[in-house]
Amino acid sequence: MKHQHNTIAAFNREFRNWRIWATRGIVVAAAGVAGLTVVAFTWLGEQALALFMRGFHADAWMALLWTPVCTAAIVWITRRHFAAAAGSGIPQVMAALDPLAPPQATGRLVSLRLSLAKVGLTTWGLLAGLSLGREGPSVQVAAGIMLTARRWLPERSSVTTHGLLVAGGAAGIAAAFNTPLAGVMFAIEELSRTPEQRSSGLLMSAIVLAGLIAVSIYGNATYFGIIHASGIDLSLLLPGILVALVSGLAGGLFSRLLQVSLGGQAGDALSRLRRSHPVAFAALCGLVVAVIGVVSDGATFGSGYTHTRDMIAGTESVPALFLLLKFVATWLTTWSGVPAGIFAPSLAIGAALGNDMAQLLHSPQATALIALGMVGFLAAATQAPLTSFIIVMEMVDGHSMVLSLMACAMVARTVSRVIGAPLYTVLAQQQLANASR
Repeated sequence: MKHQHNTIAAFNREFRNWRIWATRGIVVAAAGVAGLTVVAFTWLGEQALALFMRGFHADAWMALLWTPVCTAAIVWITRRHFAAAAGSGIPQVMAALDPLAPPQATGRLVSLRLSLAKVGLTTWGLLAGLSLGREGPSVQVAAGIMLTARRWLPERSSVTTHGLLVAGGAAGIAAAFNTPLAGVMFAIEELSRTPEQRSSGLLMSAIVLAGLIAVSIYGNATYFGIIHASGIDLSLLLPGILVALVSGLAGGLFSRLLQVSLGGQAGDALSRLRRSHPVAFAALCGLVVAVIGVVSDGATFGSGYTHTRDMIAGTESVPALFLLLKFVATWLTTWSGVPAGIFAPSLAIGAALGNDMAQLLHSPQATALIALGMVGFLAAATQAPLTSFIIVMEMVDGHSMVLSLMACAMVARTVSRVIGAPLYTVLAQQQLANASR
């Protein structure tokens, strides 16, 4: 009888409490809207970059005027109206999740207003030909949408602001990369600091739903294509170790360079110009990015998505200096102060690193080394090895490289940690300091 009574009580608690079902409905609906928004963001970004490239191919020199003017305008609007939209978007969400963040900081760092601004300004950056990704911005966009749902949740809801921010940020990664599993891992590895036992299942469902919406619209295709790696054996060991070490070093230096540049404390002439005349500095960055793009025949413009896909497919040999040029173009784009992510450019840089290593070593396993370069550089730049591993693992045809990718991510992250602190953690502290003023 006691067992039967407990069962009835549990049934009543689960199915007769309208607050539980209202909470579930609101969270799921918000996740659906977040997923659709990121899908629309993806489409807008692709159309914007395609439009820029058509103009570039019609008249390459137009970029020398168009890109710096747009960069200056984006930075002016961002600084004047949407200061918290600058940069990646991941540090903003991490700062809002910080236990020491004051109550007013959350609304200053993540909101529906900032989400809409982030979509528009990042898309404009791609229309300008800047070297940026939209995956980091998608984190802030989706988090802002999920946070907006808070106002409709019933009183005493088990879903907190912290939970909505975690679910939103991870849903952004899941929908942007078309990989729900990567979103879940991103929530665990980067965002969540205090897991919420009562609502964790609902929040994980929201993350997966956002990713599934992207899958249903774009199909069960991977973001950068399929990596057909064959003949994986011990002959890959030494080249693989070399790629892991070099990508860890390069990614660590990239992360350290961004930390020093964005910290605003350096005393060099360019940093002083950025502090005193940020719009003019942005125009200068845009001009150099345009020059690099012209020199590379357009290869460094945008996220690097197309060139990475072609490298993976073995249908393109990028310019010899693509690795260095993309590295510098991405750094300058981020340093300029525009809303911009580094995930996709980092994968492009890592792919080029692996490709260059394969050519240098005359390795027949170029595709495998490209995959290792991608996971190594991204893991080193972000110091999020598990998320990086899952993103690249989703592209691999079969399971022959799973252990290799995981080992490469861990080695590269270890090398990066020797060079500097985690990039997003440092930038999150800067965002938190700015929002607390």
